[in-house]
Amino acid sequence: MRTINAPTGASSETNPIGAMARPGALQRFLFGTRFHPGFLQQLVLYLIIGVLACIMTLPMFWMLSTAVKSDDLVFKIPPVWIPSPIVWSNFPASLQSSGQPVYLYAWNTVEISVLSVLGTVLSSSVVAFGFARLDFPGRDTLFTLVLCTLMLPFAVTMVPMFILFHAIGWLDTFKPLIIPAWFGGGAFNIFLLRQFFLSIPKEYDEAAHIDGAGSWTILWRIIVPLSKPGLAAVTVFAFVFYWNDFLWPLVVISKQEHFTLSLFLATFQVAQRSTPWNLLMAASTIVMLPTVAVFFFAQRLFIQGVALTGLKG
Repeated sequence: MRTINAPTGASSETNPIGAMARPGALQRFLFGTRFHPGFLQQLVLYLIIGVLACIMTLPMFWMLSTAVKSDDLVFKIPPVWIPSPIVWSNFPASLQSSGQPVYLYAWNTVEISVLSVLGTVLSSSVVAFGFARLDFPGRDTLFTLVLCTLMLPFAVTMVPMFILFHAIGWLDTFKPLIIPAWFGGGAFNIFLLRQFFLSIPKEYDEAAHIDGAGSWTILWRIIVPLSKPGLAAVTVFAFVFYWNDFLWPLVVISKQEHFTLSLFLATFQVAQRSTPWNLLMAASTIVMLPTVAVFFFAQRLFIQGVALTGLKG
């Protein structure tokens, strides 16, 4: 009988059965090597990630479950995670039962969020470009001071800001919520964009300087187009922050026609004699949808921007 032998140049990748038959191959497959994790290591890692993901999404799932429950199922023990029947009418009822101008609150929130995000992205880009590309005395010291402001809690700066805006007559307007975003955009956003700008080779700047381009031209025609992932990350962070901001609007706004959706959710419980938790969770779900939509639309650029930030510098 004629015997067919495997090619002499066949490797373990093209002949997995032969690789498994080698001494120690099964152990390497299960437990891995120094540089490559094994099957069991990957399995344990995925199980841990899955458990943590379930824990993180449990409150959101409880909110969605409560949003479609009837009143008698909200506090039922044991909890009913998938209610029957599903009460979809809770969503329109949550916007009507409080008797408040919810659509006006939504417009106020959109106006504040869009203008604040626009100011944050533009101003933080300019400041980050100065720290990343321009050489001037005290640059690193000034950048360190900017980073030190991250350690200041908002409660420390809230009272001085309130006194300032009260002195210039800006209280009970949208100006204290929008104008500060146009002056730097926040230390975190400056740091994020500076680190991303440092990852762009300076040869682009030098070539542009040879062609006669100035700093503003380099920023808007070279750096910004190459920094779309970083700008997307700043946009998502800023939008989520301004859309969900509660404390600062609560401090500077008193007129009901200037309320935002976050203040609406807080007063939702006050407007009712007893808190209808299913309607409150339905309203919270509706308010949450724009932030989820923004993240999913910018997901690819957002993850790329966060992953690439800090690779250099």
